[in-house]
Formats: sequence, structure tokens, C-alpha cells
Amino acid sequence: MSKSDTRTLIKALIEDENSFKRIEFHALGSGKRRYTGEQKEYAIDKAISIGVRATERLLKVPRRTIQRWLSAKGIRVKRCPDWVYSWAYWRRRRIEKRRFWR
Repeated sequence: MSKSDTRTLIKALIEDENSFKRIEFHALGSGKRRYTGEQKEYAIDKAISIGVRATERLLKVPRRTIQRWLSAKGIRVKRCPDWVYSWAYWRRRRIEKRRFWR
């Protein structure tokens, strides 16, 4: 299996998992226009674990809606998980080091 085939397979598996989570989220609903309490709890749990923006992309629910639910519960969540800040810091350091040695 070539590298591009592997990447395609991984992306397909991730998208399958995401669509399963999206279906699970919609299955918690009543089929009406409003989100149920169970759907809100599911989205809040996801937002706490993976971040608001990732939850938005995963569940296809507007970010402002998720943020409103979090505010109503008194929960403050960062834009992205903690590992992103660490990753950005070390990436910036690596780039600076590369520039220095040029």
C-alpha cells in the first residue's frame, strides 16, 4: 500500500467515525427543530474534551450555539485543547532555530 493510499484510508476511517458520532448526536434528538437536553449534554461533553471549534466541525452545529450552551452552564472552555498551545510554542521555537542557522 502506497503512502497516498494509506492517507486516503486513514481519512476515510476518520470521516466514518465522525459521521457515526454525528448520527449518534442526531439520534438523541426528537426530530423537531430544537435541540434536546441530551443533545446539549453530548455537545458540551465533546466541547470540553476536544474544543468548541472541533465540536462544531464534528457535529455540524454552529459554534455560537455551542458557546451559548456552555455559557448557560457556566463552563468556560478554551478555543482549542491545551496540546495545541504547546504544539504551537514548540513549532515556533523550531522555526526560529532554523532561521538562526541559515
